[in-house]
Amino acid sequence: MRCFRKRSALPVLGVLIFCLLFMNLYIEDEYVVEEDKRLRDVSTHPLNSDSYGNTVREFSNFSTSINVTYQILAGIPIARKRFLTIGLSSVKRKKGNYLLETIKSVFEQSSYEELKEIAVVVHLADFDLAWCESIVQDISRKFSHHIIAGRLAIIHTPVQYYPVLEGLKRNYNDPDARVKFRSKQNVDYAFLLNFCANLSDYYLMLEDDVRCAKNFLTTIKKVINSRKGSNWVTLEFSKLGYIGKLYNTHDLPRLAHFLLMFYQEMPCDWLLIHFRGLLAQKEAIRFKPSLFQHMGYYSSYKGAENKLKDDDFEEDSLDIPDNPSAILSTNMNTFENYEVNRAYSSAEEYFWAKPPSSGDFYHIVFEKPIKVSKIKVSTGTEDRQNDVLHHGTLEVGERLVGTKKNKKCTTYLRLGDFINGNFEMDNIDRKVLFNIDCIRILVTKNQNEWLIIKSISVWTTETLNQ
Repeated sequence: MRCFRKRSALPVLGVLIFCLLFMNLYIEDEYVVEEDKRLRDVSTHPLNSDSYGNTVREFSNFSTSINVTYQILAGIPIARKRFLTIGLSSVKRKKGNYLLETIKSVFEQSSYEELKEIAVVVHLADFDLAWCESIVQDISRKFSHHIIAGRLAIIHTPVQYYPVLEGLKRNYNDPDARVKFRSKQNVDYAFLLNFCANLSDYYLMLEDDVRCAKNFLTTIKKVINSRKGSNWVTLEFSKLGYIGKLYNTHDLPRLAHFLLMFYQEMPCDWLLIHFRGLLAQKEAIRFKPSLFQHMGYYSSYKGAENKLKDDDFEEDSLDIPDNPSAILSTNMNTFENYEVNRAYSSAEEYFWAKPPSSGDFYHIVFEKPIKVSKIKVSTGTEDRQNDVLHHGTLEVGERLVGTKKNKKCTTYLRLGDFINGNFEMDNIDRKVLFNIDCIRILVTKNQNEWLIIKSISVWTTETLNQ
């Protein structure tokens, strides 16, 4: 993990926006090379192979992959498409090496069923080939069964595919060594993203000094399911660096090209903010508790101390809500872009409405009837403690009627009232005998204060088909 410093205000990259808006124009640069046939040999390939060309060519479509021939140092190209690819990029550190512990944590914190849906790709991005050989041997000895099972692969990008790394622009008055380090890191990540573009439905970036929460994949699947039908570019499961950032794999080629285009401009985590913004996700969507924790004490940049920790991290598996796919609606006067879907999520966002009146509602209609074991609703925030639901009830319903986009239940059962702006009830499946089609939050008295619904959490009694 690179050493972080306090962020200055990010400059406005006019050229960045211009280039992204005209992605279909021809762009030419030194890092794009003629495509050679990807290695298919299942054996370990020598690092000193001279079979790689260095031909420069232009490309015109950011949705296509970057033409690079990778050396596959261990494992085989992933044959079966998985649900999630986990990418790790690693270089030699002057002090400490946490890569093996990170790989161990990924596998040990995953169940047997979860492992079937995971592929791990390690990019050894150091130009010291002897170090790379040594790490390959260490990983192969410790994780041979995962390599044989086809869920772990180790790759390397030959040095000739890299752009110029000397004499780069010294933005933010960084020293030359710092500029080279962060610029190369952008390229390392770009090549890793490019390799992983077709291996799975989703891609998760971790750094090489990370500890994982137990059953993190199951939690990620629940989050993805709860946001079904909404558009997102990046979901964040840690607030540190490039740790725990989730993408749809169809966005990886564009992100890889993007990092390469602006590799010398700024650190990767700053570039990522611009990337999601240009794809219309203006705000970060971050989830609590964090699923990944930085464990390294020494940075990969000159071995400097790096004691950063994510205080939202919880290692043990928590009681994460399922929040099944649903259609959300309300008749309240929504404030700006604090829309109805923001409450039905574990992300740090919320629904916000102007003062509600008696009879106003927030409505959840599930895609199919479900058994619900627990419901928890929180209103208000720390800085707006009066914007709670002062008078309201929570109801569950059955027997849907209406059109596809405007369904409602014909029968509702009142579960209870909001107390101090909150509602929570366990063992609902023992109290409600029918499968639930709807949940309704009903305002029972006019209030002068605005209303924030911070979170709505729903647990089911059966495992959801993600």
